[in-house]
Amino acid sequence: MAYEIHVSTSKRRLALLNNGRVVKIYPIGVGKMLTPTPKGTYTIINKQPNPGGPFGVMWMGLSKPHYGIHGTNNPASIGKLVSHGCIRMYNQDVLALSKIVPIGTKVRISQT
Repeated sequence: MAYEIHVSTSKRRLALLNNGRVVKIYPIGVGKMLTPTPKGTYTIINKQPNPGGPFGVMWMGLSKPHYGIHGTNNPASIGKLVSHGCIRMYNQDVLALSKIVPIGTKVRISQT
């Protein structure tokens, strides 16, 4: 199985793909205007359960330093332009995603 993650910053959604087919779509929060989510292709390089603070129940670090996909302690922020560039998910969603995707999974972030 070849999993991949596609993030649309304009639609504020994260799509999980398996062998090129969408298997699940999650709502997300992304970077605000002054600290936008960086566009490009990265990989998940680590996972940290219960990182504390605003990161909710899971942190999955990207190959771009200081950026990641994580949970939130503020569920009302999902669907909005609120972060310092990270991709925010509901805690139950980031836990489910982290159980599926291995370290090394490709993450493509684009406007569309």
